[in-house]
Amino acid sequence: MSEKKTLTVKLVKSVAGTRQPHRDTVRGLGLRKLGSERTLEDTPAVRGMINKVSYLVKVL
Repeated sequence: MSEKKTLTVKLVKSVAGTRQPHRDTVRGLGLRKLGSERTLEDTPAVRGMINKVSYLVKVL
């Protein structure tokens, strides 16, 4: 049984002044405050969300 692949995502730029769908995507990733981090399963859906808000987040 193999381990599931994960990605750690960090919010590095404020969502203030961004479009509402992008704010919703950041929230969907489980990120709230600036500097918050989440470890998420590496799925196509999560990768798509990260790609959509790539200017706000950093993948560690």
